[in-house]
Amino acid sequence: MNPNMKAIIFDVYGTLFDVYSITSKCEELYPGNGEKMSTLWRKKQLEYAFLCQLMDKYRSFLSITRSSLKYALNELQLLYNEESEKILLEAYKQLSPFPEVESVLQQLQNKKKLVVFSNGSHDMLEPLVKTSTLSPYIDDIISIDDVKQYKPTPASYLHALRTLGYEKEEILFVSSNGWDIIGATNFGFKTAWVNRKNLPLDELDTLPHFMFRDLSGMLK
Repeated sequence: MNPNMKAIIFDVYGTLFDVYSITSKCEELYPGNGEKMSTLWRKKQLEYAFLCQLMDKYRSFLSITRSSLKYALNELQLLYNEESEKILLEAYKQLSPFPEVESVLQQLQNKKKLVVFSNGSHDMLEPLVKTSTLSPYIDDIISIDDVKQYKPTPASYLHALRTLGYEKEEILFVSSNGWDIIGATNFGFKTAWVNRKNLPLDELDTLPHFMFRDLSGMLK
């Protein structure tokens, strides 16, 4: 990494925390449907966020997560009530970090400012991050909820930049989501794609500056 980098911005969902760790709770409530349910839930969650942005009708990520959960349950024809819905939404605030993340953040601590920046609303991010083992290493939590502009809009990344008060070239942006990397690179951040699924590069002529299989690559 460039020694002039002053801060590292980490995406949250899929980058630091495994969104599919919710599968076990889905399976507990709906045996035989956990994997299908968690996959569909995440797919619709992203789709709804993008749709709301395109339609200029902002809804918080918690609201979107609730709506996408209901969609997944309805498509799979699974019965639910207020209690089961509440259990699953609370479980989303307790996702598991990927195995290498805590060790990597611990080694980066005190070398750079470590910040998380997410489409997640504060009522989702605060309990997730602050009750996790990663909390001691995170210096700040930035949410698009404060500007109501979802990533990958330029306005969302500008909000993160202004919050930190650094120059673009002093920040490394890290995400496992290809669309997030494209948006951040287009905005002008130096970017590192955590390619956890070993996917091919997107064909939009916007490449990450670094690519790692997991977060451990940042230490090399």
